[in-house]
Amino acid sequence: MQQVWPLPARDLDEDALEELYTYPGGDEDRDHWLAVNFVSSLDGGIEVEGTSAGLSTPADRRVFALGHDLADVVLLGAGTAVAEDYPGLRPDATTSARRERHGLSTVAPLALVTSGASLPADATSVTDVLVPSIVVTCASAPEERRRAWQDAGARVLLAGEDEVDLADALRQLADAGLRRIDCEGGPGLVGSLLARGLVDEIRLSIAPLAVAGRAARVASGATALSPPAAFEVASLLVDDSTLLVRYVR
Repeated sequence: MQQVWPLPARDLDEDALEELYTYPGGDEDRDHWLAVNFVSSLDGGIEVEGTSAGLSTPADRRVFALGHDLADVVLLGAGTAVAEDYPGLRPDATTSARRERHGLSTVAPLALVTSGASLPADATSVTDVLVPSIVVTCASAPEERRRAWQDAGARVLLAGEDEVDLADALRQLADAGLRRIDCEGGPGLVGSLLARGLVDEIRLSIAPLAVAGRAARVASGATALSPPAAFEVASLLVDDSTLLVRYVR
């Protein structure tokens, strides 16, 4: 894997790659750092037959793993978690050693964002986990659904009244020591985070594949951002025709 930007260009070993993708340290101006991780086709699609697996490359998998290996928590929209049948993280020896080096907990929990209806209590992301998942929801979520999540082993975090207040949710996660946040979709959640100015970094892998059709893209929402959210390139890597770009706000 070669770093193309910033100059000078250089080949990266595993240690240098880990350093590049490490979340920033404490910053008195912000209480959390949220990085969005996505793989995209070269024509902007993020799915093949409904999931991202068909786009992922070995290079993408390496940096995608670094996203959650170095995070305090993994943030997911409940719809994406259900569609991808997303289980809790299970660190291997490499991940465990990496997390220990960085002073992180043994396993990063999942934080699942839902207004209530999109997350059944028996979802894999709730039940197939090593540490309790956090269900991020709002006060209007039915009480029986909240009890069902708790009975299934999840923790429930309330943020907002009629819809999830994402800014408040991130503050509560940071207050609980979960300030390095790896967001792995879906597009609706990313669009909402961008609209509220809550995305600090976008980590985009561009696979050397074209999908055409009506594939979803990284962010979506009812209205376009006006003005568009501005980011700048922090690093650009290339590996076997996959481009790996980090954009920071």
